[in-house]
Formats: sequence, C-alpha cells, structure tokens
Amino acid sequence: MAKAFFRLQKFLRRTQFLLFFLTAAYLMAGSLLLLQRTRLVIQQGSRGTPTNQALPVPEEMSRVGITDPRSMQSPGPRLLVRMDALQEPALDQRHSPHWLTSRNSELRQLRRRWFHRFTSDQEPLQTAGFKAMKHTAEHKGTYMGCFTHDSRERTLKGAVFYDLRKMTVAHCQEACAERAYSYAGLAYGAECYCGNTLPAAAAKPEECNIECKGQKGSVCGGVNRLSVYSVEELRAGARRRRNVIYRGCFRAPENLTETFPASLMQPNLTVEMCSEFCSKKEFPLAVIRGQECYCGYPTRRFSLREGTDGLRCSGTRNASSTAGGHYCLVYQTPVQDTRCTDRKFLTTKSKVFVALSSFPGAGNTWARHLIEHATGYYTGSYYFDGALYNKGFKGEKDHWRSRRTICVKTHESGKTEIEMFDSAILLIRNPYKSLMAEFNRKYAGHLGYATDRNWKSKEWPDFVNSYASWWASHVLEWLKYGKRLLVVHYEDLKQSLIPKLKEMVEFLNVTVTEDRLLCVENNRDGNFKRSGAKQKNFEPFTQEMKDLINRYILTVDEALRGRNFSGLPREYVPR
Repeated sequence: MAKAFFRLQKFLRRTQFLLFFLTAAYLMAGSLLLLQRTRLVIQQGSRGTPTNQALPVPEEMSRVGITDPRSMQSPGPRLLVRMDALQEPALDQRHSPHWLTSRNSELRQLRRRWFHRFTSDQEPLQTAGFKAMKHTAEHKGTYMGCFTHDSRERTLKGAVFYDLRKMTVAHCQEACAERAYSYAGLAYGAECYCGNTLPAAAAKPEECNIECKGQKGSVCGGVNRLSVYSVEELRAGARRRRNVIYRGCFRAPENLTETFPASLMQPNLTVEMCSEFCSKKEFPLAVIRGQECYCGYPTRRFSLREGTDGLRCSGTRNASSTAGGHYCLVYQTPVQDTRCTDRKFLTTKSKVFVALSSFPGAGNTWARHLIEHATGYYTGSYYFDGALYNKGFKGEKDHWRSRRTICVKTHESGKTEIEMFDSAILLIRNPYKSLMAEFNRKYAGHLGYATDRNWKSKEWPDFVNSYASWWASHVLEWLKYGKRLLVVHYEDLKQSLIPKLKEMVEFLNVTVTEDRLLCVENNRDGNFKRSGAKQKNFEPFTQEMKDLINRYILTVDEALRGRNFSGLPREYVPR
C-alpha cells in the first residue's frame, strides 16, 4: 500500500512540473508573437500607408481631361470605374474592390473609436459643469403640486427637453421661462414640460416620488405624474421679446377670425403686447393687422410660404381699412408649435425594416427630427448616442433591430450590414460640407464648432484623406447592395422641405395631415443648429484635397445616373 502511494505521489509531482513547464512555454510563445506583431506594425508605419488613395477614375473622365495626379508621379495601368467594374478583378491591388471594402471597414472602426473617445472625453466636462450648477442654481417659483400626466392629452404641451444625467428643477424652470411659459412640469426624473395652464387632474403628493437625475433631494415627478412649479418669479425679469422672431409680411387671409383661433383688439397695439397675448394662449404665431392681434398656427389657409414685399405692410400698423389692411405682419412667439411634437414607438413590429443611411455629417440627425415629427413615430439607431437621447430621440435607447421604430439611422456600408435592411432612405450631402460637419462633431459635438487649432492640426488632412474615400464608397455600396432605395439629397430637402418630406413619408408608408407637415416646417430646425464662433471666410481645403474630392464627386454622380437616379445637385460641381 505504501509503495502504491509513493508512486502516485511521484506521478503527481511530475504532472505538476509538466503543467508548470507548459504554462511557461505558452506565455513565452505569446510574448514572442506580440513582439513580432508590434514590430510588423512599426515597419508598416515607417513605410507609410496609402491613406489618400482615390477611387479609380472612369474612362469617360479621362477623355475630358480629368486625371489622377498620382498617375503622373507613379505611372501605372488605368482602371475603369463603373458599378459593374466593382465586380471585376482589379489590375492594381491598391485600387481593387477588395481594397475599397477593407478600407471602408477600417474607416468604420476608426470612426467608432473616435466617437467613443469623444463621448468619454466629454463626460467629465459635463459632470463637472453639472456639479458647479448644482450648488449655485436653486429653483425659484412655487411648487404647485403633483398632477396626472397623460402623454396623449397633455395640459403642459410644450415638451422642452429630456436629460437622463443632469435634470434639475431650476434647469426646467429656466427653459420654460425662456419660452414664455408660466408653469414647468417634470416627469420620470428627467423630462421637462411647459405650459400656461395647470393640469386639471391632481394626484396624490406621494405619487410624485422620482428624484431628479441631476439633483439629489429634489422631486421630478413620477410615472405618468408631473411635479409642477410656477416660473413667475423667473419671468418677471426676463426680456420676453428677445425670443420673438419676425417671419415677414404676408397677404392676410379672407376671414381672419375663422383662420385664427384667438384675437385681441388693442389701441396702440405693439409687437410685445401681441406676442405676450399669443404666448399666454400657447400659440406659436402672432399676427398683427392695424390694431388687431391674431394668434394661431400655420395652416393651409395661411401657410407662410409666399411672403411679400415688406413695404406692403407699411400701413398695417396704422389702419386696417387702408391698402395695408390686405396684409399683415407675422411674428414667431417663443411658444413651440405642439401639433407635431407627440411621438411614440410603433404599436406592432414593422414588417419592413427601413434604414436611414448616410455618410457621417450628412444631416442624418436633422432628417430624423423631420421624420419623427412628420410621422409621430420614433426613429432608431444602429448606435447609442446619449446626447441625442437627451434631446428627445428615445429610439436611441431601443435596440436597433426591435422593429419598433419607423426607420433606423446607420452610417454602415458593408454588404452584410446593407442586406439586413429591406429598404433604405439614402441621404447624400455635398462631401465638402459633410467632411466639415463631421470634423466639427468630432471635436465639438452635434451643435458646436471645432477650433482654429483643430483645423490647423495634422489631424485635418489625415481626416480628409481617410474619410473622403468613405463618402464615395458609402454611396457606391448602397447603390450596389441596397434592395429598395429612395435617394434624398440634403440640399434638396433643405430647399424644398415639404415636397421632399412628403416623398420620404410616403416611402415609409405613413399617412400624415397637411397641418402636421406645416407644423414640421414651422419647427424645421428643432434643436440642431450649431452654436458658437463660426469661422468667417474660412477655406480648410487645399488644392490637393479638392482634386481628390472632385474625382469622388464625379464618380458618385456617374454611379447614380447608372442606376437611373438623378445625378448630384449642381452645387456639388467641382470647385
């Protein structure tokens, strides 16, 4: 027995030594492999990678004198570039379809890293800013109580914003005061609503039990419950007229009282008086004709699409019976047009999986704003952007394949990613503008501008060399692999909003009213205009960059026409 035990002990010792030896060998092999890969990367970096490779130049372009400058530096075989050429074997490996595909994949990964780096860099700044605000900003006004909050029949209709991280009572009150509302209501700890009339249905005080996301100890409503505060003290010192926008001089409709729901007759009527009256009535338009003030919305009778010479309104302020009485002055009040602000998820899963595809910086966020307000349904996203979620894009939090959203934002352009969708709205924007917009987003977020230092850094030319080819390949791959496409040019959408938006809504198989579309037009910008110091007479593109981008423009234009789509707008014509 002792002998058998001794043998077992000896065997276990040998096994232990063998395991130790194998583990050490495995670690050494892994270290050697890591060193070898690092050396290979360094060698490749020292040789330089062709980041400024261009798409091959079509034969037709070569006939009209458009050539690739690199072909003069390093002579080589010329390639044809049509849609069918993407399926043919390449003569030069650097310009082959395989290179474009792999390059596109690399750029997608690069952009994701840049995006996450940007959000992680901004997080400490936002948190620090909130901490400073938390200790200095105390809410004013009176707490009015807890009320029932019905998302469909809201009393406080002016939804201002959502903020999952730093919502406070003071923040909501200030936002409502800026828009000339009397009451601020908070729900779910992160949602802010405004209005001029208290909700009718009161709730039990204990039902408003959710703490504000950005202020411990403060109550910001509950589930379907509003904590309502007055903002009268804040409004007392506010200059309300600063938010009144002059819309222009328009021909007055035949029957003003039928067109506008509210009116006021006032001697010595001023713009401020009319705007204040209409704001209290919660109307976005203040219309003045003589001593008459009317409040309402843009409608089919009064669409605000055909303005006239301002001189025709010169007599409007003095007498309604003169020639000036046929015209009226129109002002935009601080109140939001709420006829199109209600949005929800689809009640049943969509049978058609639709993409809203674009190159970064092509206006995808703005297009989502228009689609959501026109259809009343949330849009989804292939990515999760907390900043956009806080702006009210609740579809950001939903899984992109849930099919509960009307369409899904994506910047992807690989074959697999494209073929997952049944159809797509392909949004295209001038590459010069797209590149600048995405560079601004990279360094200053969705609403800011990059600094002069950013533009003059080495990252800008590297960015153009890398992203310019992606702009072209993004369109080419969607044209090649997309099953059903609606091509929309950003510039056309901006210039002819209602016709183009109608086309997009019909493509999404949704029926909308004319008044809702007019509401979208009235709220066309939403919260997506960039703020901050914009460079004046700034030209960031060198001639070499222009030559590169211009070739891509011509290539994409030819590809679109090859698929029987209209070509690129005239303003894309090479500089």
